[in-house]
Amino acid sequence: MSVDRRDALKTLGLSAGATFLTPILSRIEAQAAGAPVAAKRFVFVVESNGVRPEQLAPSGVKRNPRPQQALNGPEEFLDVPLRDKDLPVSLEPVKAWKDKVTIVQGLSGRVCGGGHSNNFQALGAFGGGRGNGGESTAILGETVDGALAKHLGGIFPHVGLGISKRLENNVIYNVSASGPNKGLPTMCNPANAYSTLFGIVADGAARQEFAAKNNLLDFLKDDIKKAGVAGAEKEQFGAYLETFETLRDRQSKLNEIKDTLRAKGPVVSDKYKSAVETDRLDAQFDLGAAALVCGLTNVLTLSSAAGVRDFDITFKGLGLTIDKHSIGHGGSFQGKTWSDLYNMIRRYHFELIAGLCRKLEKVPEGNGTMLDNTVIVYLSDGAEGHHSRCWEWPMVVIGDLGGKLKTGRYVDYPGYGRKGHRTTANMYLTLLHLAGAKRDTFGMPDPALKDLDQTGPLAELLA
Repeated sequence: MSVDRRDALKTLGLSAGATFLTPILSRIEAQAAGAPVAAKRFVFVVESNGVRPEQLAPSGVKRNPRPQQALNGPEEFLDVPLRDKDLPVSLEPVKAWKDKVTIVQGLSGRVCGGGHSNNFQALGAFGGGRGNGGESTAILGETVDGALAKHLGGIFPHVGLGISKRLENNVIYNVSASGPNKGLPTMCNPANAYSTLFGIVADGAARQEFAAKNNLLDFLKDDIKKAGVAGAEKEQFGAYLETFETLRDRQSKLNEIKDTLRAKGPVVSDKYKSAVETDRLDAQFDLGAAALVCGLTNVLTLSSAAGVRDFDITFKGLGLTIDKHSIGHGGSFQGKTWSDLYNMIRRYHFELIAGLCRKLEKVPEGNGTMLDNTVIVYLSDGAEGHHSRCWEWPMVVIGDLGGKLKTGRYVDYPGYGRKGHRTTANMYLTLLHLAGAKRDTFGMPDPALKDLDQTGPLAELLA
């Protein structure tokens, strides 16, 4: 697909003599010159409260719950094309992209421990023991989104957006990390997240807040340079200065793509300040899509009340007055069983994912669209159930990254301890390989699977 460079520059509001190279301008210029576009993007949608594996089986595939014990489940590897299958009810919103959908079952994450939430372990595939409340919030390593962010970079290497059951929570640390004890923030207030990402083109208070942050960085940078310190303190202040220089550089890059942000950024509405959970989550998906389209980030994590502090959220916007904790314990509501309610809530999440797919599909890129260069991974921080033990960790993957993934399939790995069984770490290695960060290990190995190969990506998924 050819794009005229002059038209592209006009769209961005730039002069032909512009010399800066922002991510989005670089892609357009490369595309206009006929060069292949190497953009790679990864989106993680993490929902709380577990995913029952049998609820992700397509029509014609009966999947019984596996016993929670070693050597559980079948020995065979199952690979079923989705072409002639109906997606489960909660996944129906993405049926237009069924040929790009891969439902992955049978992966274990026993090393993570289990409970109401696995917190950072869900995307990290590492342990941490059981905390006082039954779940550990220890950060013993990097999470896959943090690892991808370091590899792919960007104005914002990682953007974390989400919702908390507590309206007063502006920023939380719940599922993402760049390394041991280095949590990455999840912005839970859509209005404040908008100010952080798009404040340079905002009006009113958001614009003032952005300008204040910009000025503060200048003052702090000058103060650090003037500080008369030596020895170890000088090295520490040097590290601080490097951090502020990075932030200042980010602000500069945002200035460079200001016209793009104004043209393609989200339109703020009442849902950005709504007390209703579904409104706020909808707003965060809007912001996430805009951040991807505008080239602000290549790694996005959308957290739906993930983390042990928020798993009992109530989705009042769906007409519910029963919280997810009660649903997990078998609660019913207005004639709907716990199973119906699980599907109902998950379906809403996939409606938002479908909206994200539509937005990315509308943006031309290379010989296709932005969706062709994006992988979306849906999972729960609670693995296979409300009180999980991580014997299984269902995931749904959308996208093939330009044909690098075999998609349109339902894939079910052999049971825990069986020959050919694989773990969530292998899934995350698959994503890292797709990004060009080829590694053999990620997270921590499961000591109970010492006789099985736990290294490398899932070869069955790679094209």
